[in-house]
Amino acid sequence: MQKAMIAMSGGVDSSVAALLMKERGYDCVGVTMKLFSNDKIGSDDSTCCSLKDTDDARGVAWSLEIPHYVFNFQDDFDRHVIKRFVESYQRGKTPNPCIDCNKYLKFERLLSRALQMEYDFVVTGHYAKIEWNENESRFSLKKANDAAKDQSYFLYSLTQEQLSHVMFPVGELFKAEVREIAARHGLLNAKKRESQDICFVPNGKYTAFLERFNGEALSRGDFTDSLGNVLGRHKGQACYTIGQRKGLGISSAHPLYVVRKNSDENTVTLGIEQELYSKSLNANDFNWIRPEPEAHLPIRIKAKTRYRQIEQSATAERLEDGVVRVTFDESQRAITPGQAVVLYKDDEVVGGGTIICSL
Repeated sequence: MQKAMIAMSGGVDSSVAALLMKERGYDCVGVTMKLFSNDKIGSDDSTCCSLKDTDDARGVAWSLEIPHYVFNFQDDFDRHVIKRFVESYQRGKTPNPCIDCNKYLKFERLLSRALQMEYDFVVTGHYAKIEWNENESRFSLKKANDAAKDQSYFLYSLTQEQLSHVMFPVGELFKAEVREIAARHGLLNAKKRESQDICFVPNGKYTAFLERFNGEALSRGDFTDSLGNVLGRHKGQACYTIGQRKGLGISSAHPLYVVRKNSDENTVTLGIEQELYSKSLNANDFNWIRPEPEAHLPIRIKAKTRYRQIEQSATAERLEDGVVRVTFDESQRAITPGQAVVLYKDDEVVGGGTIICSL
């Protein structure tokens, strides 16, 4: 009998994933990762990964008659997620900590522990699909059946080795089906709401978190236009994102948007709508799930630079030092350094990386 370690967050998706794996005949164990202390970051039970979530995961495991354990990964989470989050903002970028959590915690640290304990698979409640491509002798990462819940964008860092030991049972289902299965089996979290906040940032107040983490207020600086003229004072670069219009506090005859941030000079550049559009971007830390293209050979793909964006037609090519350039057929709005660009071929993830800059 093959053995599966289920990453149970306390939510309905991972709970149903555990249920499905048990029904398929796997020897299952539930595991909840302890990633931070609630009192340390000022969090409460309204965010995911809270004490209440751990209790819910334990309760579901008990109802499914599978063992449940808590693994303390606080040091790894602090180093690979929280500190990267803070440092990214300090460099004037806008990070995506959920991608780092998947990469470094779920599919590196937890998978390593699972294999050490002689489990065959790590199972999560992600909405995505993993399929074996017989013709090319490799695994494919594909979009979930439920397009509204698809999370393949957050999973582009998975390697072929990891894909061979990971399963996403709910990727074939729609969210309504998952809740119906949970209700039919009497799972205590069948109607539990989904958390929308970053787990370690209470109530979405990330600027307050950054100030508390650093022990000091954000550094104020200048708003400038594209010519370097000073327009006013900003409250700290982390308070603003590319494309932002509201909350700038600057009077102008026409709408102004955040178009760039310069961490070295601590400036935030404002401009008109047209200045937000770019046709190309460079990305690093790139991971190819499909076979990596030959050097300097552009490939036709579709790409998106935000989770909720519809994929856009583009070409991708490798540059020097592993940098990948993506050039879109049509200019894209508010391409944001620090966010991810993910490439698709139909419903399959080709690869992805971290946006360095737009061009």
